[in-house]
Amino acid sequence: MTLFLLALAGAGCLYALLAAALVARDLGGARRRPAPPAGGWPGVSLLKPLYGDEPDLDRNLRSACLQDYPGPVEVIFGVAESGDAAVPAAERLRAELPERDIRLVVDGRRHGTNGKVSNLANMLDRARHPVIVFADSDMLVGPDYLSRVVAALEQPGIGAVTCLYRGVAVPGLWSRLGVSWIDHHFLPNVAVGMALGLAKPCFGSTIALTRDTLDRIGGFLALKDRLADDYAVGEAVRALGLGVAVPPDLVLGHTCATASLGALLRQEVRWVRTIRSVDPTGFLGSVVTHPIPLATLALAASCFAPALTGAALAMLGAAVTSRLLLQIIVNRALNTGTNGLIVGPVRDYAAFLVFLLGFWPGSIDWRGHRFALQTDGSMTAPPKAGS
Repeated sequence: MTLFLLALAGAGCLYALLAAALVARDLGGARRRPAPPAGGWPGVSLLKPLYGDEPDLDRNLRSACLQDYPGPVEVIFGVAESGDAAVPAAERLRAELPERDIRLVVDGRRHGTNGKVSNLANMLDRARHPVIVFADSDMLVGPDYLSRVVAALEQPGIGAVTCLYRGVAVPGLWSRLGVSWIDHHFLPNVAVGMALGLAKPCFGSTIALTRDTLDRIGGFLALKDRLADDYAVGEAVRALGLGVAVPPDLVLGHTCATASLGALLRQEVRWVRTIRSVDPTGFLGSVVTHPIPLATLALAASCFAPALTGAALAMLGAAVTSRLLLQIIVNRALNTGTNGLIVGPVRDYAAFLVFLLGFWPGSIDWRGHRFALQTDGSMTAPPKAGS
């Protein structure tokens, strides 16, 4: 067992070095100015489904509205109820930016288990432009965001565009730990998966496609019961023989606002169970992305036998070094200074715990509601007690 764990940890060290090299190559370059599409800049409908108040919601929504896009843009916010706590933020932006085409849709029709998809379907009825971009409400973007997304969508053979993202923490330890998971685990894993052709990403951070492509994949209602609705969009677009572009020089900010350890664990367990539901083999193989916990388990399994203990200690040192190197390179590529370096090794143990919990059967927590995750990736309301 010790030798097996040492082998996994060694593979994890090599993986960390590969991830560091790929992050430095793919994410550290200068931003390129998007070339205008040959047929001109098409009109864009930017859909923002909202649910409840969130830290930095005003800032994030404002960044979506203040786009320096050469073509026509409408920003549509959507809620299910007029009393939703996100409504004041949307109304403030409409009042403060009267020159922008900003609308609020209040529509409580529910089309399936996935409330966000129901919201998007209701907003789509009011959208007027041929390019549809939908993105989570907690994303922070720059003024050239839509120009870059649309320029990528206009490339030959591309059916959809999605965006990488990094963490942006609000004050608090748990939020900083959430950022560390995104920046130092999720983002490097995506970089490796894309470079090796093992990952086919499509993220809720942003998905852009034409209305025609959206209709061809069945519209939003085809996703009404899917937990990983973003992944399902990418899967459906690729089934049409079209590609999903991921501009490497466009990394958005994802606001991390976690108030407690329990909330952090619930969120990350939902994420990893979602990943496992769409790619169980890849999720199992991702065990090698945790070299520090694996080397620690090897040390414990050695039972202090001198030869094995020495090898385990050496491997633990190599694991800590490779992971810290990866974190430094990610921070340099993202220009985030020393974020997460102090808590990095400790955060790696927590990430391994979350990885293990991903295999544990049970419901998931999403926006304060509990759902049962089915083997086909759909979600249903869990049975009531006694039923």
